[in-house]
Amino acid sequence: MKILTGIDLPPDSPGGSMELLRDLYGVPDGLVPADVFMLAREGTEPTDVCGSPALLPVTGKAMSGATFWSYVDRLGTAIRDRFATADHDVLHLQHLTFGASAALQRVFPDRPMIALVHGTDLLFAAEHPTQADVLRKTVASAHAIVVPTGAMADRLRQLAPVPSDRIVHIPWGVPDQLLTRTQSPADRRPGVLRVFYAGRLTAEKATSNLISMVAGLQGVELSVAAPRAEFAALAARSDLSRARYLGWLSREELWREFSRHDLLIVPSLKLEAFGLVTIEAQACGLPVAYQPVPGLTEVLGDSALPLDFGDEEDLTVQLKELADAPERLDDLASAGLVNSRRFPLSRTARELIDLSHNVWQ
Repeated sequence: MKILTGIDLPPDSPGGSMELLRDLYGVPDGLVPADVFMLAREGTEPTDVCGSPALLPVTGKAMSGATFWSYVDRLGTAIRDRFATADHDVLHLQHLTFGASAALQRVFPDRPMIALVHGTDLLFAAEHPTQADVLRKTVASAHAIVVPTGAMADRLRQLAPVPSDRIVHIPWGVPDQLLTRTQSPADRRPGVLRVFYAGRLTAEKATSNLISMVAGLQGVELSVAAPRAEFAALAARSDLSRARYLGWLSREELWREFSRHDLLIVPSLKLEAFGLVTIEAQACGLPVAYQPVPGLTEVLGDSALPLDFGDEEDLTVQLKELADAPERLDDLASAGLVNSRRFPLSRTARELIDLSHNVWQ
């Protein structure tokens, strides 16, 4: 059985869907053997090296209307030119929306398809009519639709009718080696809470007022790992002079930073598909505080600290209490380690491979 998958983003793009793609299908030794394509970044030479993702030189990416469908046509042509139509048995669509999923359906309409649902799919489909159209077509075409949480299935059903027998719950996972590492005792400083924010700084993830407020709290040292352009845009709207900017970190760099902090904050304002960074942090022994939104409540439950990040007064009190009570942080760290063990990436890969065999046969 041969699998084809891809995403219409350059390889260095940030985001959870890219991390999951690299984790699962990373070539040449991915847990899920597959041919993979991504977009070549404009102004660079596309590569086509054996054992590497095929980088397709398709420009003019769009999101809506006729320009989106023209882009899908060009992407489909590039996929057809790179991959022979008879070479693959199953397609893994990395989104319900966006150009790659639409193009793969046009090029290989007769192939069994498994669609993996991400939070951005449902957010964009709710806000953009063209992406809502792509979502409905993908839902109608896919032989199986994989959701990482029940919350994602519930939100998907609000956007499109989905037969229950085609929805498959497969939680995302973190690399197994992260779950088996020996954790060193936390080296905390009395009265100081080293808070860490890691992720995108888009509107649904965090607000400038929140990041600025946390950075300005007495006894709190805030570090931010985020895409440079997003941090610069946030800094232009708010005073972030007291926040320590770390850049957009590699996975290994991110794991090292977890050990240098006392608390990860996850102030998502809307649905989260799964929250991979929260499980990675827990696996590294870093306690997590999160906004209890759908998806995160299912994955984290009482293994992390639910907070209302919109209530500045209560948030200030809660963070001060954590700074003064390291035993609470220790309890959260222990609960997080136990919770993270539920999500090995090897299980995610194994269940995706088994599902692929089922839809192929």
